[in-house]
Amino acid sequence: MRAVLLLVFFCACAQAQFSETLKALDDAAWQLDFQELATVDKFTYTGQPQAREKNVTAQGAGNPMILYGYMFIPKQLDRAHPAPLVVFVHEGVHSNFMTRGRANCAAVVRELLARGYSVVASEYRGSTGYGQDYSQAIDYGGREVDDVLAARDFALSTYTFLDPKHVGIIGWSHGGFITLMNILQHPDAFRCAYAGVPVSDLVARMGYKNDSYRRIFSEMLGKDADADVKEYEKRSPYRYAASLKTPLLIHGNSNDEDVNVLEVRHLIAELRASGSSFESKIYTDAPGGHYFNRLDTPLARESREQIYVFLDRYLKN
Repeated sequence: MRAVLLLVFFCACAQAQFSETLKALDDAAWQLDFQELATVDKFTYTGQPQAREKNVTAQGAGNPMILYGYMFIPKQLDRAHPAPLVVFVHEGVHSNFMTRGRANCAAVVRELLARGYSVVASEYRGSTGYGQDYSQAIDYGGREVDDVLAARDFALSTYTFLDPKHVGIIGWSHGGFITLMNILQHPDAFRCAYAGVPVSDLVARMGYKNDSYRRIFSEMLGKDADADVKEYEKRSPYRYAASLKTPLLIHGNSNDEDVNVLEVRHLIAELRASGSSFESKIYTDAPGGHYFNRLDTPLARESREQIYVFLDRYLKN
């Protein structure tokens, strides 16, 4: 048994080290791929203390958590005039802001830069590539939301040419979830928002996902949904629908294999019931499922163009 435990320990350490190595390589890719398009800064900033300290009496317990983020500024940007900012929230319960993969972060950043937007992206607590403690510090629907807001504030205070009155926020999937939680809880911080295939109803989500997925949430939130329905509701965007003040565009897809469209439809129904003003489109069986408008297909590019036109309407006027 001891040998098995040691093997598990060393495998976990090796996996964590591999994740950090991949992150370092990806950081280099951001610099190389965008060197002609943008100034790319990797920065550190601080957020709230960990939500669940392992030892509340340990040295350093309760200290603000050190966080990471990326800043992209178009090379051709005229810094003598106020400039708009887009906060881009990466997807994944445990993922990061990566250049490659189906999430297509690099393509979206490139397209935003081409339209004159500076972009800030938070590696909020729970992101991978920064060690096991960082990944396990996730506070789903809690302080990770504040981490993204703090990245917005850091960008505005550091790059004084950015216009605080013209800040948008975008995200897909879990990033769409954090986007929604930000604008519903901090409505004055953002001029507009886009939520693509967003997680919107955790109680419903626990109902259609399998046991292994539910265990992930039980570990993150400390309880199963059936043991504390109110806690799962508290971390569900639909619950705050009546608070919407920010211009919002929502996209969903009927054949989404990750975020069942019923979650997105529930969110839309709650927003309509509250009398909120917003825009939405549910695609019917769009190729690509969960990633339908982040691919390199004509439909995906057309859908992303709708997003950028929506952002332009609020961030360039």
